[in-house]
Amino acid sequence: MPARFLVVLDADSTLLRNEVIELIADEAGRGAEVAAATEAAMRGEVDFAASLRTRVAALTGVPLEAFERVLARVEPTLGASEFIAGVHERGGVVGVVSGGFHEVLDHVAPRLGVDRWRANRLAASDDTLSGTVEGEIVDAEGKAATLREWAGSLGLALAQTIAVGDGANDLRMMATAGLGVAFNAKPAVRERANVVVDPVDLREILPLLPR
Repeated sequence: MPARFLVVLDADSTLLRNEVIELIADEAGRGAEVAAATEAAMRGEVDFAASLRTRVAALTGVPLEAFERVLARVEPTLGASEFIAGVHERGGVVGVVSGGFHEVLDHVAPRLGVDRWRANRLAASDDTLSGTVEGEIVDAEGKAATLREWAGSLGLALAQTIAVGDGANDLRMMATAGLGVAFNAKPAVRERANVVVDPVDLREILPLLPR
């Protein structure tokens, strides 16, 4: 059956309770430093791509085996599985586009029932992180472009899309979608969203979906 609509979510602090880069930074002993930089980026105070490069540089030398510990700490947001199941029951498709990392999403997304996802990839050498991102960074424009690409591939108009996010990096995607939902969001995002959902429970978005 053709998709009736598309929902695209951010990952960190939206689909997931965590900011994954902070969990990885803990492995380098630089969690607090990276957390402060992430907060500034999500408030829109600094350029996302430049900030991400700086934060990823702080991960240099983290062994790839550390991802087992990181994955053990990743927590889906309350109601994530039920929300995704609800989208599917209504004939929708769920995508996740993230300024975070495939190294985590490739494990978490399929378990939750996500249909498609896109994120950054961390470069590695000799079984340790190199401190750089491979390829183009998934930034605000990258998120919006991904939503447009996925909608097109499904034969959907942008009016048939919903974007859910929490940070400044999500604003272009939310403006591109037919409905932009601020979830667990920073003030700048709340101000510009079509709808604000305050309870940190993804099931609260279910009433906004097409019937």
